[in-house]
Amino acid sequence: MKYVMIAATALAAATAAHADGDAAAGEKEFRKCKSCHTIASADEVIVRGGKTGPNLYGVVGRAAGSVEDFRYGNDLLAAGEAGLVWDEEQITAYIPNPKEYLADVLDKPAAKSKMAGQRVKDPADVAAYLATFSDE
Repeated sequence: MKYVMIAATALAAATAAHADGDAAAGEKEFRKCKSCHTIASADEVIVRGGKTGPNLYGVVGRAAGSVEDFRYGNDLLAAGEAGLVWDEEQITAYIPNPKEYLADVLDKPAAKSKMAGQRVKDPADVAAYLATFSDE
């Protein structure tokens, strides 16, 4: 029960942060993400980045683990199969500690993620920036 309360508190904090996301600040913070991730539509490359992580164009509104031909970890795939769809709130909660986030989503004691937790000033800002590349 204590773990559930901690998760609920973290989710509430993430929700509050979501409301304050600043896309302009998130654009600057995204520099830390582009070593692994790119943002590219079918027509243009918006942010040229690495290929270690999936393309984040259209991530908001997309099911977790659903970029074609990208090799996701099993737990992220399981989260997507369980119905996880990325939105600003979920991205905000995921960025600081992906393993803990997936453990909460999957209700399992230990989850694995290929992504390491990121030290950004405000994950909600990065989420707001990513939302600008989505139809949601």
